[in-house]
This record gives sequence, structure tokens and C-alpha cells, in this order.
Amino acid sequence: MDQDQIKVLLIEDEEYDVRRIKNTIDPFRERIQIEEIVSTGEDALKAIKDRGPFDVAILDYQISGGLYGERLLKRIREIDATIQVVVITKMTINQTDIQFATQMLDSGAYWFGTKYPSDIEDFIYQPTDFILTILNAAEKKQLENDRIRSQKRLDRKIDRIVQERPLLGESQSIEQVRDHISKFAVTQANVLIVGESGSGKELIARNIHYQSDRRYENFVTVNCAAIPGELIESELFGFIKGAFTGAKADKAGLFEQANLGTIFLDEISELPYLAQAKLLRVLETGEMDKIGRKKSYMVDVRVISATNKNLKELMKQNKFREDLYYRLNILNIQAPAIRDRQDDIPLLIKYFVDHYCHDLSIVPPVISEKAWSLLEQYGWPGNVRQLKNVVQRLVILGMEGITEDTVNLALDMQSQDSMSSFVNPVFTEKNLAPLKEVEHDFRKQYFEYVRKHSKTDTEAAGKLGLAPPNFHRMCKELGLK
Repeated sequence: MDQDQIKVLLIEDEEYDVRRIKNTIDPFRERIQIEEIVSTGEDALKAIKDRGPFDVAILDYQISGGLYGERLLKRIREIDATIQVVVITKMTINQTDIQFATQMLDSGAYWFGTKYPSDIEDFIYQPTDFILTILNAAEKKQLENDRIRSQKRLDRKIDRIVQERPLLGESQSIEQVRDHISKFAVTQANVLIVGESGSGKELIARNIHYQSDRRYENFVTVNCAAIPGELIESELFGFIKGAFTGAKADKAGLFEQANLGTIFLDEISELPYLAQAKLLRVLETGEMDKIGRKKSYMVDVRVISATNKNLKELMKQNKFREDLYYRLNILNIQAPAIRDRQDDIPLLIKYFVDHYCHDLSIVPPVISEKAWSLLEQYGWPGNVRQLKNVVQRLVILGMEGITEDTVNLALDMQSQDSMSSFVNPVFTEKNLAPLKEVEHDFRKQYFEYVRKHSKTDTEAAGKLGLAPPNFHRMCKELGLK
């Protein structure tokens, strides 16, 4: 620590012992300064409240008055949890008494020692240990202050993360979600979030994580539908070098990356059946098997999963394990669709308008009454995700004012999706392209269109009549993310 003076509060009611403590500290007065001396417990508390903070308090355990010993020690720590208390006692207390030592430490003491024997008149007993204790206690005080400052910086960072993606709304359904989040966040139980596509399931999961005791650890998001079936095990649980062809280095799986934090398994219904068994084992035992590693690896991860499908129906079709369902669904949250929270639509629109206008450094445009009416009456089948995308179009199209025509145009563009570019090609003798080029362009447009009209990549692959691995390979070849 730096060489600032250590501020000491001396709580002692006997002048004889005050003198001995002063004499012991005096050779180190450049580093240790007794700022104030009080003789009762109440005066000590008043000094800490009014004239603190102090780095170290030297406390006579058997000080006179009604407030002394462990009660006083606890009261001091309640006022200032970072102050380090050095307790000194008389020889009437057995210094080898383990129970007494435990009581002192449990009450918040940094150290305790004796003031006597009486034949040492000028200095406190074991002066070297006493001085070293004060120096070490002050260093611990500084480390504790550094820890608190670091934690406050982390808290501010977490607040910014939450504020950047707030859970908006004042409707009863969204208030119920907030209530569930606050109750579920303080537990370690797994949570299943159910709701339509675009209803904000990941946002709910993030709020649970950042309100929990795990908020300082990683929040890892996994889209189960986006990982090919043959890669899901290595992605979730990792592998070691040489486990298979191409494994040139160890890889930490997503569960390992989320250790001590939270993992969010989005579209859990798309998790392959074989992988479900491996996930179940992790949930039941906390043991994770890396590919190529003989010994299990322990992880401590909270699992939050989400789905827009009926898992009970999938269980009847033997597509989802019943035992896994009950492990994931310990706590449940229903993410409300916009049609269940229509009163929140104006609030959502205003927020996203302000958000995109801030990004573009423009003044928010005026929205006409007819435009508002159209937006509030629209069904929003894509929920908040669709509303957000439409508002972005509105801001760009209606910088000078959002009218009824602007809304109709934005909604028409939304309904067309990528079909606006999916047109029949016009062939001319002067503009003949190689067959491979035409095939490539057609495949890319068609893949984009099918993906836009599918809830998951697995569903898109099925519509195209492709196995998911082949679908992902072809997407990569076409330059699609």
C-alpha cells in the first residue's frame, strides 16, 4: 500500500493503558497516527459516524460502560464494514481459548492480543506484533476499499448493459414478468422461458442473470438451432487436442466458458435427442465430459432455456426427453406477445424512435395521429423484434415526419421481406451470365427467402429437403451467415 498515514481510533478507558499504547506507537508516528481517543462505546460510535473514516480501531475488550466487547465490535462494523478492529484484552482472558478467538473473528475483529503482564510498564505486551498488526490491518483496509471500488465499477457496467436493453412496458403482463424475474434471480434454479418468436425471451434471461449473484460472471448465449447436430457436443462441452482429426488444440466448450455464470440455451427444442442426454447429465451431476478426455470436468452453471414450441407435444412425439424437460422447467416464465400487452405499444415505439434517432444524430420526427392509429392497431405477428425493425424503417423513411403513408410503406417492406429482390431474371442475348453464376444467385436468394420465413435454421433445412449439416455447409458456400 502507499505510505499515507494510518488513522487510528483508540477506544480505551484507562489512562495507564492509553499511555502505554501511545509509547508503543510513537516510534512509528510517521506511519501511524492516533487521530482520536474515546473512553466509551457510545463515544466510539459517534466518532466513527461524525469524524471517520478511520483505518484501524484499537478496542479495549472490557471497556467500561454498557456497550463493550462483541456488541460494540458488531456495532462498529455495521457503521463502517471496512474499518479493521484490533482487540486488546487483559490476562484474565485465556488467550489460548479457541472459542473466544472464534467469537472475536466472527464478530469482525482483525486481531486480538493482551495488554499485560504488569511488569511491562511503558509499552504494550509484544509491541512488535502489535505494530505489525496495525500495519497489516491498514493494508487490508485499503485492499477492501479497492475491492469495493472495483465492485462499484462492475455494478455501473452492469447497469449500463441493462439500460441499453431495458425490459420496457407498464402492462400487467410485463409487470408479472418483472415480478418473476426478481423472485427467480435470487435462486439458483433452472428457468424455462416460453413465448413466441420475437417476444424478448433472451432479454428476460439477461435480466435474471444480471439481478442474480452470478451477475459478475459470464452470460453465454447458445442458439441450439444454429449448431449442426454433429458439432453440438464439441461446442457445448469442448474437446482436447488430438481428440479427432482437426482437433489441433484444446477447446473450451460453452458450458466451461459459462462456469460460475449463466448459460442461455435458446431454441432448446432444436437440441438433438442424443445431445439432450448429455445435457441432462450435466444438470444432474454438474459433470461434463470433454471429447477425448477420460476424466469428467466439474462445472457450476445456471441454465436458462427458451422455446417458442410446445415441449409437451414434442415429448409425446419422442422428440424431447421428459426427464430433461422437468430439469429445465423448475421455474417457468411466459414471455407475453404484443397482442397481450397492447397498451405498451406506444411506449415501445417511442423508445425505439428515440434510440434510432440518437444513432443517426437527428431530431425525433413527429408522428401523425393516423400513423399512431395504424401502428397501435397493427397485429405485430413478429412481436417486439418486428416492431423494432419497422420503427427503424420509419425513422429512415420519415425523417421529416412519420405519416400514414410512411407507416404503410414500412409495413409493406416488412411483409415483403427479401422477396423484393427475389424476382424473375430478365434474359437478353447481350447479358448472358454463366450457368454457375445464375445458379449461385438463385440459390442465395432462395435460401435467404426460406430462412426469413422459418423460425429456425433446422426448419428451413427441412423445407428445402436438406439435412441440417448440408444446409449449414451450403449457407457458408453462399456467403450467408
